[in-house]
Amino acid sequence: MMLEGKTALVTGGRGGIGRAIVARFLREGARVYAADLTPEGSLAAHDDDGSIFVKLDVTQEADAIAAMEQVGADTGQLDILVNAAGIEIEKTIEETTLEEWSLSFAVNVTGTFLTSKHALPLMRKAAKGHTASIINFGSYDGFIADPGLAAYCATKGAVHALTKAMACDHGPEGIRVNAICPGYVDTPMLQSFFTGDGSGGGGKTIDQLQQAVRDVHPMRTYGTPDDIANLVNWLASDEARYASGQLWILDGGLSAQVQQMKL
Repeated sequence: MMLEGKTALVTGGRGGIGRAIVARFLREGARVYAADLTPEGSLAAHDDDGSIFVKLDVTQEADAIAAMEQVGADTGQLDILVNAAGIEIEKTIEETTLEEWSLSFAVNVTGTFLTSKHALPLMRKAAKGHTASIINFGSYDGFIADPGLAAYCATKGAVHALTKAMACDHGPEGIRVNAICPGYVDTPMLQSFFTGDGSGGGGKTIDQLQQAVRDVHPMRTYGTPDDIANLVNWLASDEARYASGQLWILDGGLSAQVQQMKL
């Protein structure tokens, strides 16, 4: 097992991608804290998967402090932090209110900052003798943009830059920092995109929209939460001990192609 004896905390741990990461970490032998707003999370499901639920609103510093205090009291250190909590608002900047803009940054950027900041003392302890790993969540939308996702794209660009800065600052302490940059992944967030104003549906059915998204990928499919969890698991493990400061795009080849050349 790749993570035997390690302790991990996953924000958004009851969401689509978060649940897959938690499940993979458990199979690999880790002690896992699933941090989210509710035990049910975005999937509206509650199962005893062996993880430890921690109530955490990533926008609230007191919650981040309390979560790390709980981990510290239980284990004394934290080997792996995955900042998977995130939201997506489907609007142009003209349509986006200041409150929506601020909320996007509060969850996607400030949340990553707060949990990482307060995890660092526990991660320094874990890094003695090997490396600890922080894995942030950017997006291919931090490199190129989908229409109608202005605030989301801006937050992911910020996470990309923050990831590199954290890797530079904390690498000397044995703490590796990377970001996963997914493309389209079959999650509740993606399904809401298909039904939302940002989908550009033009009267098409959900099935037609889903197939159109698959077809635009060179792999002719979009990803699953397990696809993301596989890469997260490797970055969390000691096999990735030399991997830090990188933005790992996982999008089925979507961002590799010249868009206007698709036939």
